[in-house]
Amino acid sequence: MRVLVVEDHATLAGQLRAALEEAHFVVDTAPDGEEALFLGETEPYDAVVLDLGLPRLDGLSVLRRWRSTGRAMPVLILTARDAWTEKVAGLNAGADDYLTKPFIMPELVARIQALVRRSHGQARPEISLGRLMVDTTGGRALLDGMPVKLTGLEYRMLAYLAHRAGQVVSKTELTEHLYAQDFDRDSNTLEVVVGRLRRKLGDGVIETLRGQGYRLIVPGA
Repeated sequence: MRVLVVEDHATLAGQLRAALEEAHFVVDTAPDGEEALFLGETEPYDAVVLDLGLPRLDGLSVLRRWRSTGRAMPVLILTARDAWTEKVAGLNAGADDYLTKPFIMPELVARIQALVRRSHGQARPEISLGRLMVDTTGGRALLDGMPVKLTGLEYRMLAYLAHRAGQVVSKTELTEHLYAQDFDRDSNTLEVVVGRLRRKLGDGVIETLRGQGYRLIVPGA
């Protein structure tokens, strides 16, 4: 899953990035509203952390312009202490959640995880697919109740496919959601990762549809 962090305070932006990456998200950052607007309009993010007090273009204006052009990714806004008017304005502009500064980092991560789950129609952090269970909070997978040892990229691919279980996901979509903007994206890497997941989970878990992409099916169903 891929997240955009929009925060002009460099130290806080770095802390947000580190916490979200530790929770298995791929993270892009933007230090001002103009760059945030561009990235949000051109890149397919699964969620956004958006500070409202930004240089060049304020966060509310960014959010309103995203929503006016049909960008529907979940957005969590960061507001100043006791600024209830900012919270109301942000929610009215299309935000999905908010946190007041200063905040506890684990709470922000948990809220982003919840927003991503809900955007994919998942109510619980555990995605049960027959013999396979993906724990999106713990960042792990279990097969027949036993932990499966996965690399970071293997887990991110499995989690994204699990959120879209039964649906065909193209290579382009996977690439856009598994790698950050500045990463050298090589679609051939996806085939290698799929091969490793099949060896670890069994051949009947990830289906290849030639010319279309991949689909996670329910093991044992």
